[in-house]
Amino acid sequence: MSDLLKNIDARTKLAGTNKLEILLFTLGVDQRSGRRENFGINVFKVREVMRTPEITQAPEMPGSVEGMVSLRGVLVPVIDLARYAGITTESRPEIMIVSEYNGHTQGFLVEAVDTILRLDWSSMRVPPDMLTNQMGGLVTAVTELDTGKLVMMLDVEKVLAETTQTADYIDTSMVVKVGNDLSDKRVFYADDSVVARRQIQATLDAMNIQHQFAINGKRAWDELQKIAAAADVQGKTAKDFVQLVLTDVEMPEMDGYMLTKMIKSDPRFAGIPVLMHSSLSGASNQKLGQSVGVDGYVSKFEPHKLSQTIANYLMKD
Repeated sequence: MSDLLKNIDARTKLAGTNKLEILLFTLGVDQRSGRRENFGINVFKVREVMRTPEITQAPEMPGSVEGMVSLRGVLVPVIDLARYAGITTESRPEIMIVSEYNGHTQGFLVEAVDTILRLDWSSMRVPPDMLTNQMGGLVTAVTELDTGKLVMMLDVEKVLAETTQTADYIDTSMVVKVGNDLSDKRVFYADDSVVARRQIQATLDAMNIQHQFAINGKRAWDELQKIAAAADVQGKTAKDFVQLVLTDVEMPEMDGYMLTKMIKSDPRFAGIPVLMHSSLSGASNQKLGQSVGVDGYVSKFEPHKLSQTIANYLMKD
């Protein structure tokens, strides 16, 4: 199964092409619906795939956390994704996807992995409200393959935030307090995860910074173009209305790499820094951002670093 991921370095060429590669997996046949749902996870979040090792139970863990395993001397929490998603199956998960998220490692129990597919983010759609409600917000994007198979992108951020019981909480005492008044500044942020958006909003509110958001790169680009057009009518620049753009990487319709590339290639947005805010915290992903002109990179759910970086750029004006 490790052969699935052996060519990961070659995938660094995807930046700015609005393409991604996902690992397909299933969680089992839901006894209630009789269906086997297909999910996907960005290969950049996957470190390895293995047979489920022996799991050690641990006290006082959330219900969907199966326990801990030792991987090369490191204790890794293991999450039963079927249980988390409310999918009742007869079979016990035999496969574990080892995922790296913001420098932390965890295991996801799944029924089986299928293959790696290269897709275009433009084919990944925002899930309809019915699906969002049915899956409890677990899915951030959905696409239909040529075979007719429906694939749902897993919101890893939501899973990990909730299984670590931090989904709706941010310690605003960690937000950097600056002497400068930033209340006249506006940050535009794009993220498809409701958990991430809540925490970005809490950080910006604590800094007394105005903000506006979009749920993916395509909608962010549409809104930014409207801002630029309105600025032109008034004889101003887009920077008079937006002083910084903060973008996630993984988003349906248009990813953060493509959004950054389009902003940086449009002279109307000259002087507006773009920060990449992502759970894809590896050095290779930061290099990808640099290749499309991103000005800075901040790992997700670190309010101290996020607020400090935002303040540094806004105080340059």
